[in-house]
Amino acid sequence: MKRIRILIADDHAVLRAGLRRLIGEQPDMDVVGEAADGEEAVRRTRELRPDVALMDLTMPGLGGLKAIERIRQDCPETRVLVLTMHDVPAYLRSVLAAGGSGYVVKRAADSELLSAIRSVYRGRTVLDPTLAVQVVQSGLGKRPPVGGGDAAPHLSQREQEVLDLVAQGYTNQQIADRLGLSVKTVETYRARLVQKLGLRSRAELLRYAMDTGLFGRREGGPDKAGP
Repeated sequence: MKRIRILIADDHAVLRAGLRRLIGEQPDMDVVGEAADGEEAVRRTRELRPDVALMDLTMPGLGGLKAIERIRQDCPETRVLVLTMHDVPAYLRSVLAAGGSGYVVKRAADSELLSAIRSVYRGRTVLDPTLAVQVVQSGLGKRPPVGGGDAAPHLSQREQEVLDLVAQGYTNQQIADRLGLSVKTVETYRARLVQKLGLRSRAELLRYAMDTGLFGRREGGPDKAGP
């Protein structure tokens, strides 16, 4: 029986050790390598050519989403299964846009993860069922082509600009001044971001903007003056 060759990419050594132990107990799986950040995940995938890369999204340096794009471009035969703590539709959509084959939330049972690994290895797409329902209901469930560009294609250019500035700490008034909009219009864009992404706090928006590569696209930081 051919064994599934798996690379584990996560910045937490304890979690990697637990996953290595769990996967190593399976008669049809082998862990062939580990990575602690996105750059290492891409490099190790090129070297080892695993069947499945089991990857976290939030890692130092090159984030998981950018790493997925690079892996899919350089090693199209490797399927990427995301294992993450982010249980919001925005991340699932971005993973699919980057070329990921599966999305499992870390609260899932061990058996669900192992089943997901086997499924993506066989060419199937595996999604967290709760998030998948939300994506379909929002009308944004179609998978864009791999390498299609923007990691968050469901956001307009203006929404991306507002997201970036919110993540950087600008107030609504400062965003309005920089973009030439009214404060009311900025509030409307922020409400759309909450509706589309399911992220409410600035910390959540910052994390998403960083992981999707949107953060810091505009030059400069928050004005020192102002509220």
